[in-house]
Amino acid sequence: MKKSDFLFDLPKELIAQFPRERGRSKLFVLHRDSRKFEHRNFPDLIDYITPGDCLVVNNSKVIPARFYGYRESTGGKVEILLVEKISVGRWKTIVSPGKKARIGDVLIVEDKFKTYVEEIDKNTGERILRFEEENNLLSYGSVPLPPYIERLPVNLDKKRYQTIYAEKDGSVAAPTAGLHFNKEALSKFKEKGVFIVGITLHVGPGTFRPVRVENLEEHNMESERFEVTEEAASSINRVIEEGGEIFAVGTTTVRALETVALPSGRIIPKKGRTNLFIHPPFKFKITDHLLTNFHLPGSTLIMLTSAFASRDLILKSYKEAILKGYRFYSYGDAMLIL
Repeated sequence: MKKSDFLFDLPKELIAQFPRERGRSKLFVLHRDSRKFEHRNFPDLIDYITPGDCLVVNNSKVIPARFYGYRESTGGKVEILLVEKISVGRWKTIVSPGKKARIGDVLIVEDKFKTYVEEIDKNTGERILRFEEENNLLSYGSVPLPPYIERLPVNLDKKRYQTIYAEKDGSVAAPTAGLHFNKEALSKFKEKGVFIVGITLHVGPGTFRPVRVENLEEHNMESERFEVTEEAASSINRVIEEGGEIFAVGTTTVRALETVALPSGRIIPKKGRTNLFIHPPFKFKITDHLLTNFHLPGSTLIMLTSAFASRDLILKSYKEAILKGYRFYSYGDAMLIL
């Protein structure tokens, strides 16, 4: 398939710039078998899940990964996005504009401390920076809102751009399907007898990088760190064996689950990296249902949802969502694919 197969026109005003109150989003329900749509509200999600089913969530925590600074020698301004910690004081980063961060350059960060450009990845342009400040580094960073949110972070974002079940530091973007849940919703699921299991996939910039090739087979998905613990794998397998269904909360959860899936329809505990690129055609072994947001045209995320529900049906549902005024992207509304 081609990238152009996943493009659509989206009115800019439907790109959510601020979140709704947690748990107050709209819920677009897509039935794959009947090809029918329902327009509900997020609290209605519980109506589609039965006792013994399992919500699998991504418990990765967004770190305050964005920093501002300038080049010591010229004063040229730079923006730094932490991508992944390599060792004490050394981070893989994205520096913008890149031409102001050459090997050997010294950058002054947040008017507080220095960082040194040690390496440049020729393929991605990412920089390896060595920070003189390590112990309190993240205390100086800000919320790494995605570029389609065209504003600076505010205090609201510190909590709202984070799921309520986030535990493990490591993401530079939120697993946004989980942003809809509040404590009340989780309590109601537990009271109903629904299992809630956390696994981890640390969201990196690769998830959101634009696909720059037309032929999908030529796209290289950047690897991201993940972990499915023995306890999580055991819980998920038990649900499957007892006839329950797996509701994956977010595309990152799907990628982690399908990475550790066995042909038998079970999963194994594992920790490592995954570069699994899910696009049509793809045979899902674990995921029965998917809760997700509305995604960018031509993105790897809409390709994954199209593999789950078919490209034609996803594009048809997106057209309907646009007509009904659903909000798109990270702070937007939710879609449940059954």
